[in-house]
Amino acid sequence: MLTDRGRWLAAVYACGPGACLSHRSAASFWGLLRSEPKAVEVAVGSSRVRPRIVTHRLALPPDEVEVVEGTPVTCAARTVFDLAGCVGERETERAWNEMEVRRLTSRVSVPQLLVRHPARPGAAVLRRLLGTDRPGGISRNDFEEAFVALLDAHGLPRPALNADLAIEGSFVEIDCLWRLQRLGVELDGRAVHARAAAFESDKRRDRRLLVAGWRTMRVTWRQLQEEPNAVAADLKVLLGPYP
Repeated sequence: MLTDRGRWLAAVYACGPGACLSHRSAASFWGLLRSEPKAVEVAVGSSRVRPRIVTHRLALPPDEVEVVEGTPVTCAARTVFDLAGCVGERETERAWNEMEVRRLTSRVSVPQLLVRHPARPGAAVLRRLLGTDRPGGISRNDFEEAFVALLDAHGLPRPALNADLAIEGSFVEIDCLWRLQRLGVELDGRAVHARAAAFESDKRRDRRLLVAGWRTMRVTWRQLQEEPNAVAADLKVLLGPYP
């Protein structure tokens, strides 16, 4: 019996060179959709039509496509971008959240795609989502780089990034860690930390760190963008005198 991966790959091959899995099928491939679409959707550079395959005529640049285990597929960010044009806003937001939770990275981000394709279907939906308090489309690296830039601008010492810390016989990963000052900062993306299980896990970890003598501070993307001086001032107090 043909697996989903086999069916997707066969559909892409049937559409010829340059074709790739896209839209709802790509979302299923990346694990961003709860329901499995009935027809396979493929992006093609020509008007080629194949039975039982939904084709989308798209000329995609190389950084919007990946090959995963032999299957050409739109990258996670491009998949969310395309998905916004064919499903509802809530489903788009769930897919975007899932992309962040799974930490799927792409060479291009959703905000960059909006600049590149401002009039594509779904662009308005994504712009609305970017207007909320979620860091929508801001990758872990983007967040870290913006935070480090803030530290540099205010003359604050750089931390160890994504550092492992031994607590009660196990290791936890801290986004930003100053070992000498026993201070950790977590860069909170709403999509990851809003889930009930993640919320409880975060609070449990903060409690364990506090008991072990470590202080933690949480910084959101919105705070970093709208209150950078306040964030820097708080960090300066927590870090205290430093060389």
